[in-house]
Amino acid sequence: MFVRSVLSSYSRLLAGVSLALMAAALAGCNDSVAQKAEPPRPVLVATAHYDAESPERSFVGTIKPRIESDLGFRVAGKVAKRLVEVGQTVEVGQALATLDEVDLRLQAEQAVAEQTAATGVLAQAAAAEQRAKELKAKGWTTDAAMDSSRAAADEARARLDRAVRSVELTKNSLSYATLNADARGVVTATLIEPGQVVAAGQASIRVARFAEKEAVVAIPETLVGRAKSGVASVTLWSEPDKKYVAKLREIAPAADPATRTYLAKFSLPEADDKAALGMTATLTLSDTATERVARLPLSALFNEGGKPSFFVVDDNGSVTLKPVAVKSYDSNDVVITGGVDEGAKIVALGVQKLDPSQKVRVVSSLAF
Repeated sequence: MFVRSVLSSYSRLLAGVSLALMAAALAGCNDSVAQKAEPPRPVLVATAHYDAESPERSFVGTIKPRIESDLGFRVAGKVAKRLVEVGQTVEVGQALATLDEVDLRLQAEQAVAEQTAATGVLAQAAAAEQRAKELKAKGWTTDAAMDSSRAAADEARARLDRAVRSVELTKNSLSYATLNADARGVVTATLIEPGQVVAAGQASIRVARFAEKEAVVAIPETLVGRAKSGVASVTLWSEPDKKYVAKLREIAPAADPATRTYLAKFSLPEADDKAALGMTATLTLSDTATERVARLPLSALFNEGGKPSFFVVDDNGSVTLKPVAVKSYDSNDVVITGGVDEGAKIVALGVQKLDPSQKVRVVSSLAF
């Protein structure tokens, strides 16, 4: 009996130890499960960035002078000298080229000689007219003779006037033998050489004025309206950090038949010497009247009968549900006008299974 009692007590002790071990094992399993549930949930995020609803558009253009003139002689003749080269800066009144003046001087001398002769003829005709008047007053001549002398004097006066005008014209023609710059600028082309015979008005020297510069670009037909009403700025490829204010001065009334674009000229009132002629520039068109919006993935939108909202992740991994103002929906994006701050991190996937009390961890990609 004693042995049986000892064996029974020993069995109960073993059972108690087994139960304790099982309880400890179960407790360890629960702790393991709890530890596995503690790590933050990985989430993909999208960054909120507000920009103009109508994005800026950029076009490549060229810096050109607003006024570029082909200067030419006003009289025909043989080129004697060309006094400038391409790229040379010229001032107002500076001589650019000259013609051979021999023939022009002869014409001027001839005009002076004709004026001298006309002066003598007028003196003789005026004296005859005066004598006729005196004789008529005394009744010693006829009315016909008086009229004849008066007509001869009038003709002599007219001939003298014509001779005087001829002298002035020949003097002007002689001055036209020198081609002068009519504005400050830079020579962009020389179209004549010494010894060449040119006609009156023929293009000889091309000068670009320094008065104002402009950017010339080709605008597609879909953006002609924005070019007229939008805000434009120009940056040079050589100076990408500096912007110049640009104002539309002229746009072609018809599209180019080959490119279907409209040639537009934007004046640059603040352009300095760094904006050299012929430089490549970028013209940017923006619409100031457009609303600033942010585009975010449609999958990030959370809406369960309330106002559309986003889950915003902070630096500590906490998420906050914030309502947003939705402007429109696209096939893959939602366009909002406010509700979240610029640069906010928005949960992009799995928002229906997310709880605001959860901790999350931002990852760049999800692996399954």
